[in-house]
Amino acid sequence: MTVESTAARKTTRRSSGTKRTASVKKSQATEPELVQLLTPEGERVQHPEYDIDLSADELRGLYRDMVLSRRFDAEATALQRQGELGLWASLLGQEAAQIGSGRALRDDDYVFPTYREHAVAWCRGVDPTNLLGMFRGVNNGGWDPNTNNFHLYTIVLGSQTLHATGYAMGITRDGADSAVIAYFGDGASSQGDVNESFVFSAVYNAPVVFFCQNNQWAISEPIEKQTRVPLYQRARGFGFPGVRVDGNDVLACLAVTRDALERARRGEGPTLIEAYTYRMAAHTTSDDPTRYRRDAEREEWEAKDPIQRLKTYMENEGHADAAFFEELETESEALGKHVREVVRAMPVPEHMAIFDNVYADGHALVDEERAQFAAYQASFEGGEAE
Repeated sequence: MTVESTAARKTTRRSSGTKRTASVKKSQATEPELVQLLTPEGERVQHPEYDIDLSADELRGLYRDMVLSRRFDAEATALQRQGELGLWASLLGQEAAQIGSGRALRDDDYVFPTYREHAVAWCRGVDPTNLLGMFRGVNNGGWDPNTNNFHLYTIVLGSQTLHATGYAMGITRDGADSAVIAYFGDGASSQGDVNESFVFSAVYNAPVVFFCQNNQWAISEPIEKQTRVPLYQRARGFGFPGVRVDGNDVLACLAVTRDALERARRGEGPTLIEAYTYRMAAHTTSDDPTRYRRDAEREEWEAKDPIQRLKTYMENEGHADAAFFEELETESEALGKHVREVVRAMPVPEHMAIFDNVYADGHALVDEERAQFAAYQASFEGGEAE
């Protein structure tokens, strides 16, 4: 079935009619100022600096991307709960931020992800099942980054922002007009690597967009204990612009990211985008969010579901009919079935393969560890541990 939040399905539909102009849109009085083009109720609004006109086909494409990304994520979570994966980091609730920014990229742009950018990988044409080998423990999490201009998943917090900055500096020296985007979370924004990348990118005017998905929680640490100012305002101290966008609004994320990438290509340097969103699931499947956050908080964000708001808008404007949603549900189920079958068929690697390719020319310590592990395996009946 197509995965949508229960609370979001209960959102009252209302005709959007003519677009409203709003320099700053606030869905609720307590929410921060941010760029928004589609309200949680599915009402289209305009913004004086960021706006976008999309065809019905393009809107349906964005919706399809978000639904299938969520379906893949739900299947991966289920597989982990069934013991098929060792761990999984869910993107639930962050589909608009990832699809909006991912679809703003050109083919020649380069992406540096963390370990949660499954929907961005989808936009770059990476086979979803290729993401799961690392989490199943049957490979080293590798694919050829140059095939899709999508770098390997990075587990170490924030280090990919330095890689992105260096790559962007190289683009400038090569004379290319492509751009780089680096993804990280609100927790990683406190890492030294991220702040160092801000320094270098500003000084060298690197064509890089820093895309921070502020999902409110760095595992169990809330955002108010991470920063005294909104994250996007940090960019000002490093000498480049920052903007906060509604991370549950796929249209706004597309418009803002597209603008930042074009700015980078024009040689105007980096931009920090703070996508204000929410992590609906646990940090990873080893985490229990009920220990540190309230159910009421999650329910409040369920009403801002990124998929439901676009669906409401498309239905109200006649951009999609029942047949489209039915076909997508069938496609969604087929994707889930495909993921299950591929994961369960992944071959178990030979135990000693873990020592291969650590160093190009071998290493004495690795050789010693290989011998120790071989002796350990030989100590079991049958010559190998299960």
